[in-house]
Amino acid sequence: MSNLPTGTVTFLFTDLEASTRLWEEHPEAMRGALARHDTILREAIEGHAGHVVKTTGDGFHAAFATAHDAVDAAVAAQIALGDEPWEETGALTVRVGVHTCEAEARDGDYYGSGVNRAARLMGVAHGGQVLVSAATSELVRGSSVDLADLGEHRLRDLGHPERIFQLIHPALERTFPPLLSVDAVPTNLPTMRTELIGRADDVEALAELVGRERLVTLTGVGGVGKTRLALGVAAAVAAEYPDGCWLVELAPVSGGDEVAKVVATAMRSPTTDLDSLADYLADRRVLIVLDNCEHVLDAAADLVDAVLESSADVHVLVTSREPLGLDGEQVRRVQSLALPGEHADASAAGSSAAVQLFAERAAAAADGFVIDDGNVAAVVEI
Repeated sequence: MSNLPTGTVTFLFTDLEASTRLWEEHPEAMRGALARHDTILREAIEGHAGHVVKTTGDGFHAAFATAHDAVDAAVAAQIALGDEPWEETGALTVRVGVHTCEAEARDGDYYGSGVNRAARLMGVAHGGQVLVSAATSELVRGSSVDLADLGEHRLRDLGHPERIFQLIHPALERTFPPLLSVDAVPTNLPTMRTELIGRADDVEALAELVGRERLVTLTGVGGVGKTRLALGVAAAVAAEYPDGCWLVELAPVSGGDEVAKVVATAMRSPTTDLDSLADYLADRRVLIVLDNCEHVLDAAADLVDAVLESSADVHVLVTSREPLGLDGEQVRRVQSLALPGEHADASAAGSSAAVQLFAERAAAAADGFVIDDGNVAAVVEI
């Protein structure tokens, strides 16, 4: 992987739409179908001077030296996928995101906000759709493809919105539903000013769990990052809840009798007592994030129990030092970020999520701060 492009790099991310459902319905056929999917994508990427950085389940992460090669690869992949006779599984549809930025390869991979932006861009697309960032759009204008301006959208975990363009080509579908961005549903989720570091696998696993189970509780010691992780998960799944994705901050609540009112206010509900709130939510598909429940645990448990009992499509994500203790509650303990070895050099330590987080916060406070062999031991000790 030493020949990965550096400098100005265009990243391409793909993801197979509805893969969980397809595996559930066609477990045998999906083995062959996914192998064919992988071949088509790899041939499209490598046939346009791209480099497969890694595969991510049923998706690809690729890097290109030019934006033109990346969008040509995206078009080629979508055409080939559309032409394939998929038989039992039905058509496999793939969402694609393309973003150009300054990047440096390290140990056969890329790190940083540019990579995350490309992945988040892909995440708001629909199967068969190719989305490109504003940076990429400037580089490919006037080529063999056209661009449709879809406006600015907030992408989960990223501090500023992205102007998104859809790739238009005669052989590709043109009409899709609204993008699956944070703006697509009613929400009070905050715009994150910093990236969520070192939790990508946790977000992916928890997003799947929240979609499958109706009550998920994140526990752990204070300061471990429960709230930040919950916000990342909520942003990842927000588009699946058309009636809203609501953050309810319970830390300021002094007594259990205030819980229902605070929840109703956060959700902009016209009703504030527990019974009326449960009735209000009965026919809605909503995700509620109850943050910092430990000091009003009984009241929070009563509210969640009543809401889940009266509705079929409300899901609740809780952060608390202790579980609520309700039937069906899925409890996941949030662990601290991994540390490098005691004698790791700057290069090895730089791949540690804990060190990356420290370096980002330190650089924000002291411009120009970097991890080097002179300070790495002190950073690891801290």
